[in-house]
Amino acid sequence: MRIEYDRETCIGMFQCVDEWDAFVKNLDDGKADLEGAEEVDEQLFVREVPEDAEFDAKFAARVCPVDAITVYDDDGEQLVP
Repeated sequence: MRIEYDRETCIGMFQCVDEWDAFVKNLDDGKADLEGAEEVDEQLFVREVPEDAEFDAKFAARVCPVDAITVYDDDGEQLVP
């Protein structure tokens, strides 16, 4: 499973930070950061989700008020949102 995070879309509500510890507050920018992610395009970050964190990653995506977080299964099918 992988997660994509569009940091440009983020509005800094930090709900994802409360749901998965891979997201951290960046108060200087007023946005969340996704630790361990690789920037694959400008402000688009991707990382693999460990099996033990799949539930938390999905929930972080579900609570994002602007749909800046998308979760995909191993076959590339979008799971959330």
